Amino acid sequence: MDIEILELIDGAKRASGLTVIIDVFRAFSLEAYLYSRGAAGIMAVSSLETAFKLKEENPDSILIGERGGAMCKGCDYGNSPSQTLDGDVRGKQIIHTTGAGTQGIINATGADEIITGSLVNASAVASYITMKNPSHVSIVAMGNAGVKRAREDVICAEYIRSLILRSENSDRKIENDICSISTNSILSSTDTSTDHYDIDSQISTLRENGGAHFFNPETQKIFPKEDFLMCTRHDIFDFVIHAERAGSDMCRMLRSDISHI
Repeated sequence: MDIEILELIDGAKRASGLTVIIDVFRAFSLEAYLYSRGAAGIMAVSSLETAFKLKEENPDSILIGERGGAMCKGCDYGNSPSQTLDGDVRGKQIIHTTGAGTQGIINATGADEIITGSLVNASAVASYITMKNPSHVSIVAMGNAGVKRAREDVICAEYIRSLILRSENSDRKIENDICSISTNSILSSTDTSTDHYDIDSQISTLRENGGAHFFNPETQKIFPKEDFLMCTRHDIFDFVIHAERAGSDMCRMLRSDISHI
């Protein structure tokens, strides 16, 4: 399996094979939380115009919109996991448009399959990829607005890659051990496991380098510190979210539980 890490909208455009679009702060962390709370479905949309049109056609839906981090005028919520907690999303259809994550899935036109990724479901993403065992994987760290590198997305991409490689090397070692036993040979077995990726240490550095705006008293209405805490909880959801094209600028986001795949 060939694993390639790409970045930003340009990286999404170059992605191929099974593609993971990552947006930790905050789009795909938010979508995972919404599904965990019982949302019926999510439609990711690249343009505000299309998002408002869908809302007009489906007035009972919840419209979540963000540009530059701030909630767009006319939306029900901004792109904030913590600020949506006061709403009942059970059984609701969600319309979601952001400046980075949703742009990535729309621009990944060369991908064979698209799933989203964030720290909250990183292990589930790695498990899904390991089960599918594609020849090529593109992991795209979307960054800020899709144009500027964001350290949290790169950390998430590297973490997912490390989990996949660890699983591959573990399977390879088991095969080697079985071969050694079956041939009754004494073989020198090299430990092929990857170095442990210390995700907790990496996350701890984000508070000062990548997530400082969540702790600025002047930006709490847009970037509440609760969002940082929610988005940096890793491996709490055992499902992935598929992006299925539903038009030129929208995708249906579909939950797939790992235990049911």
